[in-house]
Amino acid sequence: MNQDTFSRRTLLVGAAALVAASPLRALAQGAGPAIHVMKDPNCGCCSDWIEILENDGFVVTTEASAGTLLMRYKFDNGIPQEMASCHTGRVDGYMIEGHVPVADIRRLLEEHPDAIGLAVPGMPYGSPGMGPESEREAYDVFLIRGDGSTEVFTSYAAA
Repeated sequence: MNQDTFSRRTLLVGAAALVAASPLRALAQGAGPAIHVMKDPNCGCCSDWIEILENDGFVVTTEASAGTLLMRYKFDNGIPQEMASCHTGRVDGYMIEGHVPVADIRRLLEEHPDAIGLAVPGMPYGSPGMGPESEREAYDVFLIRGDGSTEVFTSYAAA
């Protein structure tokens, strides 16, 4: 075995060990909540929202879905049609529909209300993943109750 082979092998084994240890390190550091997101694989704003969650400590997994399959998933999990947006997450038994801010997800998990989850219908400009917050339009985050009714959970004024 020559020195170049040994160095490449050592590098590959070391890199594999780092990748394998990363989830353990995250668990040891008290990784944030795990959220699974159903999204269109070609949607950039969904990816931006996911990056915001990851930067705030959430452990995010994604699954590609689109069109009627994605809409069926939303409706089967209690998201009313008027609350629909572009992606749907599930965290700790709650559904998170659209560009819901991290602070609202964390509040939901702390307060643990009897509800289906939260929604930001449509795609309001300036919501997380939809452009700069400094230019946001006013929007509401809705709490979706088990009977499908909704109420305002948080309101965000225009910037």
